[in-house]
Amino acid sequence: MSTFNLNEHGITAKKIRRNISPAELYQRAIREEGDSVLADSGALIAYSGAKTGRSPLDKRVVRHAESEDSVWWGNVNIPIDQSVFSINLERAKDFLNYVGRLYVVDAFAGWDPEYRVKVRVICNRPYHALFMHTMLIRPTAEELASFGSPDCVIYNAGQFPANQHTAGMSSKTSVDVNLETKEIVILGTEYAGEMKKGVFTMMNYLMPARGVLSMHCSATADRESGRSSVLFGLSGTGKTTLSADPHRLLVGDDEHCWTDRGIFNIEGGCYAKAIDLSAESEPEIFQALRYGAVLENVVFDPETHHVDFSDTSITQNTRGAYPIDFIQNAKIPCVAGHPTDVIFLTCDAFGVLPPVSRLTPEQAMYHFISGYTAKVAGTEVGVTEPQATFSPCFGGPFLVWHPAKYAELLAARMKEHQARVWLVNTGWSGGAYGTGARMKLSFTRAIIDAIHSGKLGDAPGETDPVFGVEVVTACPGVPSEILIPRNTWADPSAYDQAAAKLAGLFRDNFAKYADGASEAVRNAGPRATVSK
Repeated sequence: MSTFNLNEHGITAKKIRRNISPAELYQRAIREEGDSVLADSGALIAYSGAKTGRSPLDKRVVRHAESEDSVWWGNVNIPIDQSVFSINLERAKDFLNYVGRLYVVDAFAGWDPEYRVKVRVICNRPYHALFMHTMLIRPTAEELASFGSPDCVIYNAGQFPANQHTAGMSSKTSVDVNLETKEIVILGTEYAGEMKKGVFTMMNYLMPARGVLSMHCSATADRESGRSSVLFGLSGTGKTTLSADPHRLLVGDDEHCWTDRGIFNIEGGCYAKAIDLSAESEPEIFQALRYGAVLENVVFDPETHHVDFSDTSITQNTRGAYPIDFIQNAKIPCVAGHPTDVIFLTCDAFGVLPPVSRLTPEQAMYHFISGYTAKVAGTEVGVTEPQATFSPCFGGPFLVWHPAKYAELLAARMKEHQARVWLVNTGWSGGAYGTGARMKLSFTRAIIDAIHSGKLGDAPGETDPVFGVEVVTACPGVPSEILIPRNTWADPSAYDQAAAKLAGLFRDNFAKYADGASEAVRNAGPRATVSK
């Protein structure tokens, strides 16, 4: 047993295992938890209990004089007092000390050594330790020996509820972030994604303070030039799927930073939606879910332990976490040159937006600040079908600064490095959700390939009369008839009504940010009226 202790964090438990191997974590998860099992692929199947998605309304941020003026307060960053945080922290420590058998993961966030952050995870479930071993950047033996005190600490006491009668608590679930002490406390939820997004939230505060743009995006790199491409989008829009591109090198699937030198991945692993996963549709991800990976909340055959990825009886938000080097074309270390292309992925539940559009710099800022997409079923608690939503910077739930801070950094980077900007709809075509059909993955892949090859740079296009973007009207591998969305609807007048409705939602949403935007950006959105 390790002699490592956590006295500096007020943890006095005696049975502490630090950075143990996946094999031992497998063994302990299966023996200690009882419900964790081995899939026939070699992945560990684990369950997160009642919460199978994030709980964004239960996230709290400590209001402190040092950071108060930097935080975008509101529904994303709900304030609590330091005293309330201290109560929840003490509650978490009491639980962890009571359990006595703990797991510690010391690892890094950020592949660029100049910007990397030392993260310490303290938890009592081996499954959580394996998850963060997978999702963070694993230190070498030498780096672990000299790790020292961490920059950020996560206390995961998710099996123990918050006291909902404590001031500022809305339920028995609470995810509390202290930007000054760089501590994160998790109570009342065992969903592993809360740890991953807690680290991202912390990076979304630390990096912009250093003039670095933190981004909710996937990224790939050209094999020859080394220059990258970034794909923004919320969960379910295709960031992970489209970044698993055999023609390019994978930098990362979800979280990145853009510095003066280029981009770097924040994470050491990937976290993919597993619903309807198959070797035929997504071979790179399918083969990565093997020994060393974690499968969350999936259904399996009790005799063969074969996973049925189409079974959503537990949740539609089934997930798979795997080390990034399980993808054969991963770029290790996960750093790359400046992006040639910035791609905004949106899952349009209205079936209105075109499959691919070119954006002007002003339109790019408008759509980045807007962050239109749809919440995909199962991604968050209570979401059972796609719902239209706006999420600033395509990552609203994880922002700390005001969206304008990230938009300004993005605008400066794009201008300096002359990046092209695209809006790609991975959502519905031929009608809204329930009437139309989801865009074929093969068509979206063909669009992304054409962007990367440069073929869409001078492809023919026409201006959308409602949204003003330049719609690409010819793309290799994509039927031309689907590129103009109005033409795919059986009733064009119904399309006009849906387009007008969505345009109004855009304008209403952007009104919240208009004061911080230039006149050119404000005028880059949908038109109030359309001439016939």
